[in-house]
Amino acid sequence: MKKILFLLVVGLLLQNFCMAQKVISLYSKVPNSKQNAAYQEKSEIGKDGVIRISKVTNPTITVFQPDKKLDQHIAIIICPGGGYSILAFNKEGTDVAETLVKWGITAIVLKYRLPSDVIMIDKAIGPLQDAQRAIQLTRMNAEKWNIDPSKVGIMGFSAGGNLAATASTHFDKAEIDNPENISLRPDFSILAYPVVSMQKDITHMGSRINLLGKTPTEASVNEYSNELQVSENTPPAFLVQASDDGAVSPENSIKYYEALLKNHIPAELHLYQNGGHGFGQKLPEDQWMNRLKSWMEHNHYLNN
Repeated sequence: MKKILFLLVVGLLLQNFCMAQKVISLYSKVPNSKQNAAYQEKSEIGKDGVIRISKVTNPTITVFQPDKKLDQHIAIIICPGGGYSILAFNKEGTDVAETLVKWGITAIVLKYRLPSDVIMIDKAIGPLQDAQRAIQLTRMNAEKWNIDPSKVGIMGFSAGGNLAATASTHFDKAEIDNPENISLRPDFSILAYPVVSMQKDITHMGSRINLLGKTPTEASVNEYSNELQVSENTPPAFLVQASDDGAVSPENSIKYYEALLKNHIPAELHLYQNGGHGFGQKLPEDQWMNRLKSWMEHNHYLNN
């Protein structure tokens, strides 16, 4: 039964793709890990068609490469959301990769570990380690994958937006082995309805509890409140959210945007009146991805 489910999941992930792809494990030995044989990765397909992956122990990247005639020599690492409890792997991962590949972008979907005391020594840094490793691997393979190493971005949805924002503000401290001192800084970030902050008045409490626990210290809360960690070296950002988001306060996007402006970092924020939470690529009355493409062209990440 598990084999049948696995084949079905793989089929759903690949049915819309005709471009080259590869799945790569992030590590030969996973750092910051504890062994627990009972903790097994799980994939489920909901009635809504969303593939939800949980209990990740072997983090991977799935690399989708564009047709050589379209290739813009740019990479975007995609972090699906799910409250740090699951990964909405197709809706906020492979489906998005399909669109980016059509733009000539190498799209890299990150299947990151979800914070857990059961399998991690320090669960707060687990997802960040995987994001940093994905950036590191992308730059290490830049020539092989036909990527300009100065055009490596990161994209995240909801809790995946928290991970992308954390990678964009915590790159100076390597949480992984980095003997070649490869830059772990994304060149730009794309944050969709992100959980930027851990401050209790605006955070998504489920994500905060999963990442930091029920009783985090004030220092830990501030450390992972990314609006407080923005500096003049933080990469440019494109943010999108709906004003009627009932799960993650739009204040997350607003405060991050304000922090970017204060530090003179190029940024663009789109706040739609309606759309709720978890709209993926689409909104009822607009295709925000078209605005993202225009922003990327304006900033010379993509050619017109």
